[in-house]
Amino acid sequence: MKNILFTVGLIILTQGFLFGQTDSAIVKSIPNIKAISLGDKKIVFPESPNGYHLVFKGSNRGSVVDENGNITTPLVASKVDLYFQLINNTSDSVKYDISKQVVVPGKFPDGGVNPQPFVIPALSEWHGSKGDISLTASSRIVLSAVHEKELQRAANILKQELKDQLGFSFAIVKGKAKKGDILLTLNAKDKSIGEEGYYFNTDEYITISAINYQGLFWGTRTLLQLLEQKNSIPKGLARDYPEFKVRGFVLDVGRKFFSLQFLRDYVKFMSYYKLNDFQIHLNDNGFKKYFNDNWDETYSAFRLENTTYPGLTAKDGSYTKKEFMALQQLASDYAVRIIPEIDAPAHALAFTKVVPEIGSKAYGMDHLDLHNPLTYTVMENVFKEYISGSKPVFMGKAVHIGTDEYAKKDAEVFRDFTDHMIKYVESFGKDVRLWGALTHAKGTTPVKVDNVVMNTWYNGYADPVEMKKLGYKQISTPDGWLYIVPAAGYYYDYLNIKNIYNKWTPSMIGNVRFSPGDPTILGGSFAVWNDIVGNGITEKDVHDRVFPAMQVLSQKMWGGSDVPLKFEDFNNRSKKIGEGPSLNIGGKISKSEKTFTVHFNFDKQENNIHTTGAVYAAGYSKNALSFSGKNSYAKLPYTEIGYNYTVSFWVNPAEHNLEDAVLFKSPNAIVKLKQKSTGKLGFSRDGYDMDFDYTLPENSWTHVVITGTNKGTSLYINGKPEKRLYDNWIVFTDKDKTKMRKSETLFFPLQTVGGFKGKLDELQIWNRVLSDEEILALK
Repeated sequence: MKNILFTVGLIILTQGFLFGQTDSAIVKSIPNIKAISLGDKKIVFPESPNGYHLVFKGSNRGSVVDENGNITTPLVASKVDLYFQLINNTSDSVKYDISKQVVVPGKFPDGGVNPQPFVIPALSEWHGSKGDISLTASSRIVLSAVHEKELQRAANILKQELKDQLGFSFAIVKGKAKKGDILLTLNAKDKSIGEEGYYFNTDEYITISAINYQGLFWGTRTLLQLLEQKNSIPKGLARDYPEFKVRGFVLDVGRKFFSLQFLRDYVKFMSYYKLNDFQIHLNDNGFKKYFNDNWDETYSAFRLENTTYPGLTAKDGSYTKKEFMALQQLASDYAVRIIPEIDAPAHALAFTKVVPEIGSKAYGMDHLDLHNPLTYTVMENVFKEYISGSKPVFMGKAVHIGTDEYAKKDAEVFRDFTDHMIKYVESFGKDVRLWGALTHAKGTTPVKVDNVVMNTWYNGYADPVEMKKLGYKQISTPDGWLYIVPAAGYYYDYLNIKNIYNKWTPSMIGNVRFSPGDPTILGGSFAVWNDIVGNGITEKDVHDRVFPAMQVLSQKMWGGSDVPLKFEDFNNRSKKIGEGPSLNIGGKISKSEKTFTVHFNFDKQENNIHTTGAVYAAGYSKNALSFSGKNSYAKLPYTEIGYNYTVSFWVNPAEHNLEDAVLFKSPNAIVKLKQKSTGKLGFSRDGYDMDFDYTLPENSWTHVVITGTNKGTSLYINGKPEKRLYDNWIVFTDKDKTKMRKSETLFFPLQTVGGFKGKLDELQIWNRVLSDEEILALK
């Protein structure tokens, strides 16, 4: 931006409704803030009206105006929202929230020559120089000697990622940087940027400087995103920092198991977008009405290894303590914190199946009996196993204790249990988080407030205004904005990202909007809840829903209401930024968004195809790959292809193939010649077995085409549609015969071809879904 003149403006927003105050005349009587001049060191606060005193609480850009009103000059003129409370001198319960917006002049008069480069989230401040810089094979990663040991972690990660992204293996050295190098340092002189802020300076070399590891690591994410879009980086200076301390994602692994690899990938994925808070919801259960109205049949799971109650650990997927600790260490390296959540006293069927005596006879076995002293003993034992000792399994400071959606009739005993568990977990040196429920569970039994953080998700359960009045710090997790419940028919299947981008910030919880800069709002978090157990949703399906939301919410949680681009521009440019250089969760087999075709004709041995027990023999067209059974296959140069795709091949099965004979395989899915005892062509993924209700003929060539989208999978035989797995439904046994959509999607596996008796020829892959006419033409 060049030569933009800012007029110092003043916006006064009154939110007197927060504490029942509506006398706006008092608010209007507050004088304007004196205009800020370049070089001013402190905000001059206005005088308070008679009978009141004005208390400054902070700003939405603490790196420009801190909690004491001290000013740090930004690079360019910056708008800052200042947050005050106006308090009655005779009754401190009478308060008004006051917000005033001011403009703080910058060090530079404009944005400079190079326009601000696009990254997600957007840089907070930028001044562009002239020209650009490129990394070459001779570039190095240089560490400042003073903090070499701490910087080494980030440097090792960055080195591998740059190799994945650029193909160069940069040396890591200490000392002085030279032209074309990357300098990492924790010697930033500007302490106002905080723990997560950093400077990103591109001149003769690239300098990323911060005062803490987290900020420095975020700077390396900015570097990687810039390089993903273009080989050169514009010269200039960025000063970057978040508006909100908590930028989070909640994943329900209780009702659907997610592999450890998925969680590890998500740590890196979140880090790439500077989200720092990964809450893992470790236990939950399905709804009894969908399981013959029988608690014994109702699905439940607790996903961690447990030695106190060995039967507690889920049999269909869990994490060992060692694995979970390694996940937390990985997260620490990537500047992400893992927030483990054990949810009780509702959502607790996994516990009551192991110790039936603690199940509630009044409210159902998914509720703990809070009148039974044994309940407290069991839950203390569960938590103690993970938070006690010199090296606890839950390594981080914060632990989430759940406390959501318990029966309203027993509010007092629920409040007592909540208070008890807060204090118990805190006794091991942990900080406690919980779900907001205290409006729903009204009562007189006190619940500890100090140093307790609440996810406020539904205002009917925890009114955020009331929670602020009580003194809770809050993480905005509003269900009506940010809840993904895949294929459930309620909340969101995919978030309305345009609406979120244009209208939401973490300062909004439900229909309540807090003042920008209010320090009681720590940040925000969005969530995936897998309510409908067994509906076929896969890890890949969840990722397809999360990815676009992650990009938008990265921007909103880092920058708040500051959106430098219109949504349409943001959405278009965001498509050039992926998951991170070491990841391919989305199953892309080309970095380009352009349409392409991959063709393996198998006429002769290729360097990128490696056979084991497979041979080249006469095929449908010239030669084909010939396989002799389950130990006969060929490894292809790809792992899988995600939505949207078309895969075409000719196949000639021999006689006497076994059940589960494999055509294609990857770590995430298998396409089978014979799906178990059905003998039908089908596929398996994420614990689900599906078939196309079609049997491939033996000893003859058949042309097979499979297409896949995020809605389902289709089969074509000899050019004609054979089966669409799109609109099938699960019908439950409840009195309403509830129908839920069944997900029959497939990331097509490409790591190996073979594992059956027979031949396969002319394999073609497209990164789009071909039309019926195009598929017919292939035949």
